[in-house]
Amino acid sequence: MLRVGLTGGIGAGKSEVSSLLAGYGAVVVDADRIAREVVEPGTPGLAAVVEAFGESVLTPEGSLDRPGLGAIVFADREKLQTLNAIVHPLVRDRSARLEAAAGADAIVVHDVPLLTENGLGRLYDLVVVVDAAPETQLARLTQRRGMTEDEARSRMAAQATRAERLAVADLVIDNDGPLEALEPQVRKVWEELVGRAGH
Repeated sequence: MLRVGLTGGIGAGKSEVSSLLAGYGAVVVDADRIAREVVEPGTPGLAAVVEAFGESVLTPEGSLDRPGLGAIVFADREKLQTLNAIVHPLVRDRSARLEAAAGADAIVVHDVPLLTENGLGRLYDLVVVVDAAPETQLARLTQRRGMTEDEARSRMAAQATRAERLAVADLVIDNDGPLEALEPQVRKVWEELVGRAGH
């Protein structure tokens, strides 16, 4: 099994890379998706979040109010650490189970937004970083995700710097350009992964 950590700043295009790799045959373990699943209504994860932050982080239907919680934790580093201490162990456990089910000859790509911030690079055989200039990230977040410039800058500031991410990279995918420039780079990275996995 080849264990790959995939990361990139918000708005860099990591999800697009992740879905291309899945199309080539990678088993993708998506930390963001798992992080949503472990706090769905009725889960111990959601109960722990409500205990830490109060009922105000719930929607009227009883699910997690993500934008509301995001506004709280991205404005206060201590509260972000509290949330991470609840969610990260749950995500780690689920990720480990998914990886174990993948099979011995799989190329498992762990899509981990906070890989650099949490010093997780050493857990993988190699790290792939999806890179984009901060101004590209900002434009994508405001134009495609509808964030205000302040919201986008605050999310970006809560993450590692571009230099910190590049420092942990074994392979870099440059996603500053249009989508059609991305696919050939991802294919090349996939060929490299297949070679390293000895397939």
